[in-house]
Amino acid sequence: MDRVAPLADRGARDADDRDWVEPALPLHADTDDLVRREKTRHERDRREVLEPGRSLALSDLAPPRLGAGERLIRLAYSMGISGSTLTAPFAKPARPRLLGTVESPYVGDRAAGVALRAGHFLIYGVKAPIAQMEFDSVARLTPPFERTVHGFGWLRDLAASAPREQCLATAERLLRAWLEANPAPGKGAAWQVEHVGNRLRNWLVFAPLILSGEGTQLRGQTLAAIAETARWLDRKVGKAEDGPGAVAGWTALAAAGLLLPDGKPRRLYAEAGLARALGELVAEDGGVLSRSPLAQMDAIAALVDLRACYEAVKRNPPQVLETMLQLLVPPLLSLLHGDGGLGNWQGAGAVGADRVAALVEASRVRTRPLKEPRQWGYQRVAAHKSVLIVDTAPPALPRHARAGCASTLAFEFSVDGQRLIVNCGGAAFAGGQVPVRIEQGLRATAAHSTLVLDEANSTAVLLGGKLGSGVNEVEVDRRTLDLNGGSATRIEASHDGYAPRYGLLHRRILILRDNGHELRGEDVLLPAGKNGKRGKIAFAIRFHLGPGIEARLSEDGKGVGLALPDGSYWQFRLPQGDGGGDLAIEESLWIDGLGKPHPIEQLVIQGMTSRSGGSFSWLLKKMG
Repeated sequence: MDRVAPLADRGARDADDRDWVEPALPLHADTDDLVRREKTRHERDRREVLEPGRSLALSDLAPPRLGAGERLIRLAYSMGISGSTLTAPFAKPARPRLLGTVESPYVGDRAAGVALRAGHFLIYGVKAPIAQMEFDSVARLTPPFERTVHGFGWLRDLAASAPREQCLATAERLLRAWLEANPAPGKGAAWQVEHVGNRLRNWLVFAPLILSGEGTQLRGQTLAAIAETARWLDRKVGKAEDGPGAVAGWTALAAAGLLLPDGKPRRLYAEAGLARALGELVAEDGGVLSRSPLAQMDAIAALVDLRACYEAVKRNPPQVLETMLQLLVPPLLSLLHGDGGLGNWQGAGAVGADRVAALVEASRVRTRPLKEPRQWGYQRVAAHKSVLIVDTAPPALPRHARAGCASTLAFEFSVDGQRLIVNCGGAAFAGGQVPVRIEQGLRATAAHSTLVLDEANSTAVLLGGKLGSGVNEVEVDRRTLDLNGGSATRIEASHDGYAPRYGLLHRRILILRDNGHELRGEDVLLPAGKNGKRGKIAFAIRFHLGPGIEARLSEDGKGVGLALPDGSYWQFRLPQGDGGGDLAIEESLWIDGLGKPHPIEQLVIQGMTSRSGGSFSWLLKKMG
């Protein structure tokens, strides 16, 4: 409270200082002398029209080359002939056992592992006692709990919490409870291909935790479950719900082919299926087609584990695996803010820097953020210690979306490691501390820092994480402006999401100075046809503020003073005059990387504008 009075004083003082309010950078590049002086040799090539992403098609993303004999083995296995029959037709099938001990470099969440040893699951901030957990496949669990319980992702966290000897009792307790509740393959969440694939892969990778106990009965039961699950996946992997599910299934089968006896036919079969699944999951620029950073992380983690399985049996992984890791990491890095954590995009919360850094280190890929996003579609501008990230691509197609969001042309902006403008995020965490009932609201256009027309989403938000009609294409143009004493990056993008309903295109122009201290923007509504419609329509341009930011409206109602947690001070201003809408401060919500909701505030420019179009300028500038 001791900062409120100084903040009010500064807001009133800066509101009366008009010198800096006048445009310092051009918004319309084609009408300004500065832009005519810029280097435009590649200007025509930089303007792109992006449509929903298509799957990857690269010549080097192919299964390993096989001889005629191995191709025949792979074909026979795909037709249902067992691995033991193909490898040793006259010998007795080998007993289930593991051929190697895997050491995955990707370390889990220690806090969640400690919670398990203390007797409860800790999933996105929600504690659930192990004794009260329902492990049956038909039990009604929220999606985060389904994924953790039936996918056995908790094994990674448990392994990170303490030496193995201290974790065995907890691992065996949970494993025994799950096996008793699911004695045979069936229906329900536990037998979705993705959960089965994750479960089998985690059983194989973290086998020392579940096979090192003193009880021979549980060990035999577990080995039998591993073998039976692998056979189930052989038959069902082709029926995966979506791309991530298919990759989870094929990586598990490849791991089983490496670590179980008579596994060569299964490995050959799985390597071909995995190459195909990865090609269908990932776009040309390396971003997954769901455009979700969480799905991007899951794909990297699965491949990291699989590579560790190859190393456990001293076999070189296929080139497709290394190629895909090289493709997947740069898009993930493009969504990192100055604090090293992820932005809130496509349902993700602000996953912390430690988790992202651990995954990137485990991948062994040393690279820079993606420079030329297409289907991934997130433009990233780093200016000194400021980072601007803009969504400049259409949403994912319905078959790819999981927690799909109507976020086209939304942006996030961080300075000195602090998040100044954010999106709400967290829809994929619904079922933890995020209530399931608000999941659709977190996916709406209004939950993102962009323009909303008539309180409608730019792309329809449907149940089950899917998306409907709306944005079909996005036109984007990025260029560098040469200025006296510096430079700036200008991003101009437009989408057609509101054209069918309201006959308007939304164009957003963002200009960030190279010192990172000034972000200038303009949101423009343009007629989609030759003639604009009559009448007026409601609009709102939302800027969700980062956690810990204090906002105070200036006396003239045209500006807001923003006091950041580190003591720095920024101003948000509208131009003088009428017609630009009213500026207000409203409540909002922000979800962090642990799935915890935080109350924040948002700036809202709202009013009525002509259905024939309109233009709304604003300025965000550091003042001290």
